[in-house]
Amino acid sequence: MALIIHIIIALTSIGFTTLLFIVPSKTKFNVNYALIALTLASGTYLVVSTNAPMLKSCMSGLLYISVVTLGTIAARYKYARQQTAL
Repeated sequence: MALIIHIIIALTSIGFTTLLFIVPSKTKFNVNYALIALTLASGTYLVVSTNAPMLKSCMSGLLYISVVTLGTIAARYKYARQQTAL
């Protein structure tokens, strides 16, 4: 059950990062950061509770963090450009 919740949170986070890039707002950034934190917390719980192989888990986590970080940075840049254009 924890694995399913973790996957749902991670996919929601990736989808929300995409939405954040399309329509950035200050509130959406906070929600995005919360989803990233929940994904990391649930992933850490899964690794600790199931004694999962650390290397495989970390590689997946690094890929996830890379994708959402790049999306968040791009959205932050786009949001800043919109704010200065006003």
